[in-house]
Amino acid sequence: MDLIIRSAAPKDLPFLLDIINHAILNTTAIYDYDPRTLDQQKAWFDQMFNDGMPVIVAEMEGVVIGYGSYTIFRPKIGYKFSVEHSIYLDEKSRGMGIGGKLLGSLIQRAKESGIHTMIGGIDAANRGSIEFHKKYGFVEKGYLKEVGFKFDQWLDLVFMQLLLEED
Repeated sequence: MDLIIRSAAPKDLPFLLDIINHAILNTTAIYDYDPRTLDQQKAWFDQMFNDGMPVIVAEMEGVVIGYGSYTIFRPKIGYKFSVEHSIYLDEKSRGMGIGGKLLGSLIQRAKESGIHTMIGGIDAANRGSIEFHKKYGFVEKGYLKEVGFKFDQWLDLVFMQLLLEED
């Protein structure tokens, strides 16, 4: 089974929608409450494209099993060299190295685009994601207590950062 990492296309939107909605309904990987509609996912995708931000997918046997993206960290001009990334995987595709391939591709794209730093905002209880990011050189840089609320509980947020060096 060959894994392909490629830029997302509009035809991938139903897969992306299924993956993100599973995360919304079942995890604290994203602090949204309500599932997205296809129109909302398309609007997000179109905005990412218009902003020149990457959306990439991991595809196996014609099925999208994960995706990643990044966008400017904050909507002020001074943050234009800092991005925050997200990676979401189909539940059955976790633990297979796919997240690492998506993250590696995002890091490479960020370097090629002149980005200086990548940031990840991770639910503090998600130790797996924190350890995953450490493997790729991310360092914990901030801990915000009780900034999110989901599933009837307060959630803490960890910020992790990777400074990108020019080759």
